[in-house]
Formats: sequence, structure tokens, C-alpha cells
Amino acid sequence: MKLIIQIPCFNEEKTLPATVADIPREIEGIDRVEILVIDDGSTDRTVEVAKGLGVEHIIRNKGNKGLAFSFISGLNTCLKLGADIIVNTDGDNQYKGEFIPRLIAPILSGEADIVVGDRKTDHIGHFSPVKKRLQKLGSLVVRLLSKTDVPDAVSGFRAFSRDAAMRTNIVSAYSYTVETIIQAGNKKLTVKSVPVETNPQTRPSRLMKSMPRFIMNQLNTMVRMYTMFKPMRVFFIIGFFCLFAAMIPLARFLIYYFMGMGEGHIQSLIFGAILFIIGFQVMVIALLGDVISFNRKLVEETLYRVKRMEFDYVKGKQDGPEQTRNQGGAEDENPL
Repeated sequence: MKLIIQIPCFNEEKTLPATVADIPREIEGIDRVEILVIDDGSTDRTVEVAKGLGVEHIIRNKGNKGLAFSFISGLNTCLKLGADIIVNTDGDNQYKGEFIPRLIAPILSGEADIVVGDRKTDHIGHFSPVKKRLQKLGSLVVRLLSKTDVPDAVSGFRAFSRDAAMRTNIVSAYSYTVETIIQAGNKKLTVKSVPVETNPQTRPSRLMKSMPRFIMNQLNTMVRMYTMFKPMRVFFIIGFFCLFAAMIPLARFLIYYFMGMGEGHIQSLIFGAILFIIGFQVMVIALLGDVISFNRKLVEETLYRVKRMEFDYVKGKQDGPEQTRNQGGAEDENPL
């Protein structure tokens, strides 16, 4: 049983040593623990520091691609390296490595496909009251959209089984946290949460450069993901309200028409007709979206099977002589 802890990094030369040092190298139920550093175009000495720390694997993005790209790049690399369980943590040493055994325990026991660390944001000192309320509200919305029970939806401290990692596909360019939970819930993967603790803040969050921008990006991800999985429901509701709204001006026109005053209320007929046409078109879009969604499921299932053949074949080769393993801070080629 191999566990790989992936650490996306962008200019983390100061915090990476503490992050790596905090990671336990011996865990009950795990035969091998390895570390993968994903360098997202750092301009400081992050890569040199990682090599000096002796991490087993390093991949480098050609330029700053963003957290979502680095996350999925790391996930695919971990699969290629034969990981049975993958843990994602931050390079700023936000999460305490001592909680990794607790994080992976539900996967080891077969109770979960994905486990998310609950930071208990109510008790984090450097979170403002507004941020705490927004975290609660956002997590509530994600729970409703994904039908999961995750109290801290934007926590980056999470573990994936090998199968769940193969089924994860990121389309957002911003972040992966909300998207992976909504995807997992709609793909019927079992998502659990365990309480974890965090270290004192080492630097301001790079994702939350401004509160309004963070909220808009997360809302955009939520709406996009839910629409991708439930297009019929989303567009049907919109179309239904348009058709219902169309009935009001149309009924007004008909009332005046039968009273012999229809000529003076032709604007109600036009407005109602426009709303009716819009509603009908949206209903057609709902049907088309449902067909596209079904096709997407077929494509994702095909992609999953291709990944299984590719990564399981590589893993089978690695279970033999481990001559392809990259020890002592060598760099792996970025597979994406």
C-alpha cells in the first residue's frame, strides 16, 4: 500500500521545509510514504529546497498555471507513480501533518472514497467573523448541491483513493476544492469528513486576494458544476418560470380583448409572446443539455477506463524492479 502526499507549491521556499518535516513517514497500514512537490512556476528556490529536503518526486509547470492545474497534474502523476492513496496538502504548512493518518483512515477501512479535513473554521483565530460566516454559507450550499456532509468545503487537506482519483476531472481554472466535492457527490462517491487542526498562519491566502472576487469565483464554480451534472433541472426551472411569467401579460390581454378593448393592450400580447418563446427555447435547451450530459457521462466512463488501463499497467511494472523510481529529489517530467 503506497501513500503519496502531493504538495502544490508557488514560491514556498520558506515554508516548504516545515511542511515536509511535519509529514509522518511511517503510518500503520501503509507500506511506503512518498512526497510529490508540484512546482507551479516558482521564481524563488522552491525546487532547490525540495531537492535538498530529499522529496522523492518533483514536477514543474512551465510558468504559473494555477492551483487547479497543479492539483490535477499532481493527481495524475501520483497515479502514474502507483499511489494507492493520495493526500493533498498545502505548501504553506497550513495543515498539521500529524493528522494524515486520521485523514486516510476511512479510505484504508473501505468506508470512504474521498476524505476532507474539517479545519473547524469557527476556531481559527486569523479568520474574520465575515470570513467564518461566508465559509459556513458556502459549505452549506456545496452540501446541498453535492448531497454530501462536508462542513469545510474549501479545505485543501484531503485524501483520495486510487479509484476516486481516476474519476476526478477538473474543469475549473481557479480552484479544485468545491468542484471535486460536487463532482464526487454527483458521481455517487462516498465523501467523509474528519476533524483536523491547523498551524499558525505563515502568509496571507493567495486564493482570497479579495473577498468579492473569491465569492464570485466560487459561485461561478458551483453554478457551472451543478449545471453540468443537472442541466435538465436547471434549464427546466428557468424555462418554467418564463412560461409562467408569460401567462400573466397574455391573460391580461385576453381579458381586455374579450371586453372589447384588446387594441389598447397589444403590448401585453407582445411581451407575453416574447416570454413564451424564451421559455419554450429554454425548455428545448433543457432537453439538449440532458442529452449532452448523458454523452459526458459516457466520455468520462471511457476516460476512467483508459486511465485504469494506463495507470494500472504502469503500477504493475513498478511493483517489479523499482528501477524507474525517482529517489532523492530527482525531477519527474510533468505528464500534462
